[in-house]
Amino acid sequence: MRSLGWPTRTFDSAQSYLQWLLAAHDNETGCLISDVRMPGMSGIEMFDHLLALGAAPPTLFMTAFRTDALRAQVTAMGALALLEKPVDVVVLEHHLTRVLGAP
Repeated sequence: MRSLGWPTRTFDSAQSYLQWLLAAHDNETGCLISDVRMPGMSGIEMFDHLLALGAAPPTLFMTAFRTDALRAQVTAMGALALLEKPVDVVVLEHHLTRVLGAP
């Protein structure tokens, strides 16, 4: 993302992102990009928490284990897309521009 021109903030886990979000008292996240499978809380569990808080930003999920059922699940939850690893930069840039505008 940074090499495409957008500012970024990274977190080492879903829990770290949620802690930052709750501590910041303001969701500055223009677009969240999350792996589906992560140690501890999964990306989908994190997104569920964000939905419950009413604080879910536009979200892109990525995975190396894409299935039609997983794609249907994340889109039914309101995510923008499920991207397959390795992520195609053109596809990523398309989604980011749609949500954030040009960098």
